[in-house]
Amino acid sequence: MQNLRSWLAVALLGACVATAHAEELVVSNYAVSANGMPFGVAMAKGYFKDEGLNITGLISSAGGGTTLRNMLAGGGSPYGEVNPVAVVSAVLAGADLKIVSDNVLTVAEFVWAVRPDSPIKTIKDLKGRKIGYTNPRSTSQALANLMLEGAGYKPGEVEMVKTGGFGEGVAALEAGQVDIVPITEPLWSKYKSKFRAVVVATDALPPLDNVVGVTTVEMAEKRGDFIRAVIRARRKAVAFMKANPDEAAEIVAKQYNIERDVAKSAIVNLTKSSTQGVPYWGEGDIHLEGLKRMIEAQRKVGAISGEVDYAKLIDTRFLPDDLKTIK
Repeated sequence: MQNLRSWLAVALLGACVATAHAEELVVSNYAVSANGMPFGVAMAKGYFKDEGLNITGLISSAGGGTTLRNMLAGGGSPYGEVNPVAVVSAVLAGADLKIVSDNVLTVAEFVWAVRPDSPIKTIKDLKGRKIGYTNPRSTSQALANLMLEGAGYKPGEVEMVKTGGFGEGVAALEAGQVDIVPITEPLWSKYKSKFRAVVVATDALPPLDNVVGVTTVEMAEKRGDFIRAVIRARRKAVAFMKANPDEAAEIVAKQYNIERDVAKSAIVNLTKSSTQGVPYWGEGDIHLEGLKRMIEAQRKVGAISGEVDYAKLIDTRFLPDDLKTIK
């Protein structure tokens, strides 16, 4: 009986310790947008466990600001994945945050599409037309402006129309309320047989950092080993997705509640994409020029004001040694 009580006490203590160390990661738009797919693969393949972490879930959110609030709430998660503009905005407002990894290095998930019967064949046909974007100061608005500037358009030559979201944009396109809208993966893989792509981001835009890994200054000092392990596990998942798109598609299809063929199409599209030699999913190393481009694009739509101290913002000490060089 004494041995049984001792065994139960040890088991209970072990359960309490395991529960205490259970963690969740905060990932913007997880199970909606393509950026967070490697985290789901890392969970399914046991890469977090291999790194000694007890990650019990991935907390999704509708955007960067929500992600940061989720991350900071109740003691917070030591690591989150978020749009860099949200991080910069928070830092300029006084938040103690650090970018610790560079996760999505381009906007290759974006295409701008039209109805099949549309007379719009190229970006040169947009004068006097209506182009949709999700919301004011959003990435889609910033990219549309950048794309139109690159094509030589002057302000007002193309009408910008707020649709409220990518799904809502598709509905607006179908209803004829706009002439062209941005569609992102995996939504594009779902609808690509229904619409026609006119502009593909990999062709029209330079590398623009889309999502970064972030932590607080406090967590950087207290939970460095955790942050390093998350970055290593995600890196394994990115490599797995490139080498095993079929199995990765099975995982993503379940987590995103989409058809397997849609998941595979999105994964193949994004793992094979190259924007001026830069891949979509990065392994963590910082691409500073892409980060600066995105911040400046967002500045033009009013999402950023104030000067950014990139040297203070970025902390590379948690990256593997071969990834610590800033590009």
